[in-house]
Amino acid sequence: MNELVILGSGPAGLTAGIYAARAGLDPIVVEGLQPGGQLTITTDVENFPGFIQPILGPDLMADMRAQAGRLGVKFVSGNISKADLSKRPFILEVEGKTLETKSLIIATGAEARWLGLDSEKQLGGKGVSACATCDGFFFRGREVCVIGGGDTAVEEAAYLSNMASKVTIIHRRDELRASKAMQARVLKNPKIAFAWNSIVDDILDVQKGMVTGVRTKDVKTGEKRVIECEGVFIAIGHVPNTSLFKGQLKMDETGYIITQKPGTVTSIAGVFAAGDCQDSIYRQAVTAAGSGCMAAIDAERFLHG
Repeated sequence: MNELVILGSGPAGLTAGIYAARAGLDPIVVEGLQPGGQLTITTDVENFPGFIQPILGPDLMADMRAQAGRLGVKFVSGNISKADLSKRPFILEVEGKTLETKSLIIATGAEARWLGLDSEKQLGGKGVSACATCDGFFFRGREVCVIGGGDTAVEEAAYLSNMASKVTIIHRRDELRASKAMQARVLKNPKIAFAWNSIVDDILDVQKGMVTGVRTKDVKTGEKRVIECEGVFIAIGHVPNTSLFKGQLKMDETGYIITQKPGTVTSIAGVFAAGDCQDSIYRQAVTAAGSGCMAAIDAERFLHG
């Protein structure tokens, strides 16, 4: 019988593990199929406090994992395949093994929706990003493209316009899907242009190992053209990794776990959620780490209460 199991080993999960270990809860962290979370596929991280020089995402997560291990966090490799939250202790199945726990922190994160292009994968971290807040700083004075037409895309474009010399929003329709207020914000911005009725046919140039432009296709005429740019931001939404808990925990319409603000308490006593699996707004490493701290404190108070 375990006091606490933490699902996920990104900033939220590891921070929760650090705090829980220091509280004497002997936490177990289930690392998942991608230990370290999304930061393991991120290059320079400049906005995580405490580092004068940029640190590589994988190095940051390796340091956090080592810190958690030094404090006594135990790690289980593999992905969770089943979770029964109907009664306590909660029962989890990980790679054919069963874990029983009195409390649970879900920090399984979220994944950006991608276009599915080979060039998108090959140029990831080399000009292709899914987070303007994370990477926009690197494109000061440069031309960039934003793919999408909803609130996420419009917010990203507005943010990037403060740094980039020009932002082109590429959208498959002839009007934006974002809220009217957000639309008004970008439609009157002189640094933001639009490629209407267009989809991305390819991102250039894989052979050069850097983004040089985007080849688009008009959905009505089939005409193709190249928009020159040095950065491409995919903004067609995120998918929280919460499908395993549907029907058990309260979620919003897109699958984000609902927590009782300002804490991390979910709809089931003893189950807490931290990081991007419950945050559809900020999605930053530092905010994920902060919520991991909160979840560990909430779990400790639950267990000792």
